[in-house]
Amino acid sequence: MDVNRNRIPAHIETIHLIAVCGTGMGALAGMLKDLGYRVTGSDQGIYPPMSDFLAGKGIPAAPGFSGDHLAHRPDLVVVGNAVTRENPEALALMEMGLSYCSMPQAVNHFVVRDRQVLMVVGTHGKTTTASILAWMLHCAGLDPSFFIGGIVRDFQSNYRLGGGPFIVIEGDEYDTAFFDKGPKFLHYDPAVAVLTGVEFDHADIYKDLSAVKQAFGRLIHRMNPTSTLIPYDGDPNAAELASACGCRVLPYGHRPDSPWRLGGIESAPPWTRFEVLRDGRRFGAFNTRLMGRHNLENILACMAAGDAVGIPKAAMAAALESFQGPRRRQEVRGVKRGVTVIDDFAHHPTAVRETLRAVRSFYPEGRLVAVFEPRTNTSMRRVFQAVYPQVFEDADQVLIRKPSRLDKVPPEERLSSEALVADLKQRGMDARHFDDTDAVIRFLVETAESGDTILIMSNGGFDNIHERLLAAL
Repeated sequence: MDVNRNRIPAHIETIHLIAVCGTGMGALAGMLKDLGYRVTGSDQGIYPPMSDFLAGKGIPAAPGFSGDHLAHRPDLVVVGNAVTRENPEALALMEMGLSYCSMPQAVNHFVVRDRQVLMVVGTHGKTTTASILAWMLHCAGLDPSFFIGGIVRDFQSNYRLGGGPFIVIEGDEYDTAFFDKGPKFLHYDPAVAVLTGVEFDHADIYKDLSAVKQAFGRLIHRMNPTSTLIPYDGDPNAAELASACGCRVLPYGHRPDSPWRLGGIESAPPWTRFEVLRDGRRFGAFNTRLMGRHNLENILACMAAGDAVGIPKAAMAAALESFQGPRRRQEVRGVKRGVTVIDDFAHHPTAVRETLRAVRSFYPEGRLVAVFEPRTNTSMRRVFQAVYPQVFEDADQVLIRKPSRLDKVPPEERLSSEALVADLKQRGMDARHFDDTDAVIRFLVETAESGDTILIMSNGGFDNIHERLLAAL
């Protein structure tokens, strides 16, 4: 591939996005359209809600991949990270000598420009933390832009082009494109970076925890001395990485010597009330509808970042009381026959444990039924086979759906959902295994009782289980 064509020309009118239906690529397409460019796209699977979004924006999306989709010779082709070197459109753009770039290159060039980047990175909590920070900026009247990996319910979007000086970006450690295997977050120069913690994940591209830490270390080492790093003090990996940072460091969490830490916490559904200490002194007491200590830590990080850029305390408080949260993060999808159905994106063992703990604190009465679909490239691998049985303690019943995409994982590396259920039973838990989603729904319809809370965890659509279950109850 001609690396000299990996550039963004000075004069651009037309832009084509390969794999336009991904969450980030679709948001970028919308941003580029809003900025006045003529935008086209293509993808293998074009279906709602992304197809509706693109149509509403007037962005043509061609089904499948074909060199013919580039016949109009766009000024720039944006290549999504799901696109392989053998993709027909990737081959065509090389043969035609078209200029191309990755998604983060495009975001940085067209959207970031002279805005100050407030970036959230880490293994967990990125989407929620970035969403809170964007909402705080909005409530402070700072008219932020943002580019986030989930739909922020307060804005009904995962992107925004504001007129203010700040842009909030969810920084992804996943690789950028087939021609750039570095993490996406290396394309940004943050004025403020929140580091929520570093654990092993993305087993398809990272060999081990050391490789993951190295990727985050590259980001931290290149941060400007005038910037601010806000690391979580409860994670030893984040602390180790922060110790090598040459910029201002403001840890948050629970350590007595951290500038930002949590004080007293009271769970009073639908509210969580909590106290914040700054430099050892009481900063204030606040209310949020978010549940769980991990979400209070996310809020604390946003307070540290918000304070660093001048958000008043009153605006923080107002934002927290009105914040609805991103979709698919402890989102109540409905209540039927007294059964509450909650959707969550949790898939990493730590996220599963903390989400169950948070939901239990808000729904202490009745049974908590955990429904889990291992679906990510990491959770479908046996790397966490011995860890998953330890993270479901707060559930009264655990239903494990057999991974539906095991063909993507070599046989010797695959997670055994049957063995996971056996291990849970050995720990004295009521655990069951299901081969498909239909069987899960049938079981729940037959056994669910009034007062139950059903927490469904998957990073995918899970065959629309939420709506189908509510309809069947």
